[in-house]
Amino acid sequence: MSSASRDLKPATIAVTSGRPAREPDRPLNEPITMTSTYVAGGEVEYGRHGNPTWAAFEETLGALEGGRALSFSSGMAAVTTVLDLVGLDALVVAPAHAYNGTLLQLADLESRGRVRTKLVDITDTDAVIAASEDAALVWLESPTNPALELADLPTISAAAHTAGAYVVVDNTFATPILQQPLTLGADLVVHSVTKYLAGHSDLLMGAVVTGDDELYAVLKGRRDLMGATPGTLEAWLALRGLRTLHLRVERAQANAAELVRRLGGHPAVAEVRYPGFGGIVGMVLAGGAPAGDRVTRSTRLWVHATSLGGVESTFERRRRWKAEPVTIPEGLVRMSVGIEDVDDLWEDLRSALDGLTL
Repeated sequence: MSSASRDLKPATIAVTSGRPAREPDRPLNEPITMTSTYVAGGEVEYGRHGNPTWAAFEETLGALEGGRALSFSSGMAAVTTVLDLVGLDALVVAPAHAYNGTLLQLADLESRGRVRTKLVDITDTDAVIAASEDAALVWLESPTNPALELADLPTISAAAHTAGAYVVVDNTFATPILQQPLTLGADLVVHSVTKYLAGHSDLLMGAVVTGDDELYAVLKGRRDLMGATPGTLEAWLALRGLRTLHLRVERAQANAAELVRRLGGHPAVAEVRYPGFGGIVGMVLAGGAPAGDRVTRSTRLWVHATSLGGVESTFERRRRWKAEPVTIPEGLVRMSVGIEDVDDLWEDLRSALDGLTL
């Protein structure tokens, strides 16, 4: 991140970073560079090692998070590359409630004797610290997916470092607009770019950000060797999405807060989970799984879909997935609140909820 970027607010960084030089007749936006091969003699040489379009996206995300970013072909490619840092039979501490793909990846690695895993209640800071005493890596989410629990990132990070562990924070839900984990003690930040950063439900991509040059070099080497690189079009679309990230997050968060206020008084809703920021809401329905399935099939505007972070409002009952932890309530509907008019969203949702009480 340049020294100039440190003096700018996130909204300004999102709009101004990753631009071509301001010279006459140069494009305002970084073009899509479609090439697999470069003329020999430079630093890149081959398309798996770099691309100007990726670089523009990475510059912008790195400036937003306060580090150096690497783009990947998907969020899971980013997760896998970070977990590859862990030595054989080393311990990884992770939230019991976390992104399903991360938990499945950890379970697979453990089943093959590659790592040991300890799952913890991320809200119990003392328990997390105790579990981290022998860890090589502490994986955190805050808020967690889909339980929306919060972790004490500075305290856990400090304790993990004392124990000699790396700290990774999946910042997909909060985005760098609302939270910058590197400033709170994390060594690495992971994103599913597919979600809020790109923001339009039209691409798969991931990213890792770090302020450690040595870690950056190792991760880039692993990415390039494994070929977990993004498509050029995807990188260009993701960068375009970043330009409006602050506006989309602001609107989604305002909509979410208002929906939380209204949901609390509906008789079909047993519990509303909201960490106080962001656009993700958890709605636990009194009628359990049948109620959740019925609501997600009964709306006109809300889309029943498994992803999140797009401009459109989506939701799903998370326990419909067999791998979801059994500690997640059967009736929990994870809601990704979009940027539509909040009154329209509420009327659509209220109508579906009212159908449960008839």
